[in-house]
Amino acid sequence: MKLMIDNFSSSIQNRAWPIILLFILLVAPFALQFHLHYPDEMYYTDAAIKMMQNGDYLTTYLGSGELRFKKPILTYWTALAGFKLFGISAFSSRIFFLLSGAAIVFLVHRIAHLIFHQKNISHIAICIAASHGLIIFSSTRSIPDILLALFMTLSALGATGLIKYGNNAGKKYLWMFYLGIGIAFEVKGLPAAALGGIAIIYLLVNPWQRISWKKMAHLPSVLTMLIIGLFWFWAMYIKFGPTYLSSFMEDQVGIRVGSKLLLIGTNFCLAVVLYFAMFFPWIVPGISSVKKNLSKIVDTNKAFFGFVATWSISMILMTSMVSVFYERYLLPVLPLSAVALAWLIAQNPNGLKNKSIRWTSAVFLILNLVIILTSLYLNLGLGTLSILTAFGLMVSSVILFSLYLAFKRSWQPATVLTTAILLLFFSLPLFTKVISLPDQGVQTAKHIQSIGLPEGSKIAFIGNLHTSSKIRIGLGTEYSLVNLPKASYQDHLAEFDYLVCDEETMQNLKATDYKIDVASTNWNAKYIPDILLSILEGTQDDWREKGTKKFYWVEKR
Repeated sequence: MKLMIDNFSSSIQNRAWPIILLFILLVAPFALQFHLHYPDEMYYTDAAIKMMQNGDYLTTYLGSGELRFKKPILTYWTALAGFKLFGISAFSSRIFFLLSGAAIVFLVHRIAHLIFHQKNISHIAICIAASHGLIIFSSTRSIPDILLALFMTLSALGATGLIKYGNNAGKKYLWMFYLGIGIAFEVKGLPAAALGGIAIIYLLVNPWQRISWKKMAHLPSVLTMLIIGLFWFWAMYIKFGPTYLSSFMEDQVGIRVGSKLLLIGTNFCLAVVLYFAMFFPWIVPGISSVKKNLSKIVDTNKAFFGFVATWSISMILMTSMVSVFYERYLLPVLPLSAVALAWLIAQNPNGLKNKSIRWTSAVFLILNLVIILTSLYLNLGLGTLSILTAFGLMVSSVILFSLYLAFKRSWQPATVLTTAILLLFFSLPLFTKVISLPDQGVQTAKHIQSIGLPEGSKIAFIGNLHTSSKIRIGLGTEYSLVNLPKASYQDHLAEFDYLVCDEETMQNLKATDYKIDVASTNWNAKYIPDILLSILEGTQDDWREKGTKKFYWVEKR
């Protein structure tokens, strides 16, 4: 038995696919349904549905029908590809973003293997990337950040090959390097150009493994990068002239870049703290290794570590300049940083036996146990325990018990910690589904199907725009849902026979003029403690009505 376990542990450490598979399978239940809906997702899913309705796959629109030029096209196309292949749903809106996160995990493994060629370093690196909270959460949202990180990591893999082999590097590394920059520019614009430009300068001038300009001037890959990166901008200029450019530059430069010194200083400090803090607990044995191996670090792979430092410092400085700071702005350099951190940990034979790793693993194991027990309690108490939920609880319990055995025997500490973190995203939906699923879009679509609304009908929406995005996904392309501004919706009501609205708007409508039904009901998350307590008191049925957020279906009489 011990031999079988040792062989299995060795198989996990020597290969990338088990961790990648764990990442996809354990994060998928959380990612591919709307347990949480990030605000910016609506820009990309709304526009993708509009593309399918009007057949224009280059122009992006808001849910109100207004044009939006603030981001290049590739994120919209990624959501669109999901809709085209799998139909319009929460699953299809996010599936390629989840796979992009998994691809980053794979690329981290490849970079570590390429530059260090040591299985233990590659394994630690892939575990750090797969368990990184920002990579996980970004993989569960249909927004540009995970795509930007993916293609900049592809570019970093190309740069790593150039650093390792110098002027003798194969052309494939130049293709990776330039294609990554070009596609990343088509995702988010100037951040990709800035990081790509910094990488080119570094490769040309660094004193340890300098690449000749003749090597870097590989015309086929450079021209391909420019064609891919500038394609959408050229198309929009042909179609709309310079109008689109002002909107794009306002978002990329005008809104993003701050000018106050205090704001820049605050953002800088926040970026530095978060850059290191987000690698907890892996950063603790890494710091310990720095103290013990400083001379070795200085003398080993100077060109690679110089590249990691240059990119990371550049990203922190760029992030400091924004007017509104988001931790996700640091995402493009985190995969490369994970490789450097893995090397640091591996230099200390006791690195993964560090108390911080073990205690953090214990905390996540306990958190999983609490979530599993709470989910069982909630589902039994509210009568929502389905066969699928019971199966999910059984699977998460088996995985948790296996992790406990491995933890107790100190087997594969990196794998145990990574799996324990990922298991949270498998277990949590068993709890949150009771209050968040089916989402408002699914409920509203079912209501509209039940009343037999003619296809092609125009429906107005008044309320939280994030909810309108979910409803638009639920309705698909059969209906046209148009967002109305809450401040002036009365001016547009005459244009629509049908309306979906929140409770505040519903109360302001004249009941004699409209037929009103409940279209969707979801519990308000702030009432979760009261709901849990009500089960003990036997008053849970009261909370089904008290703790809900409703949207209404309104028809003119």
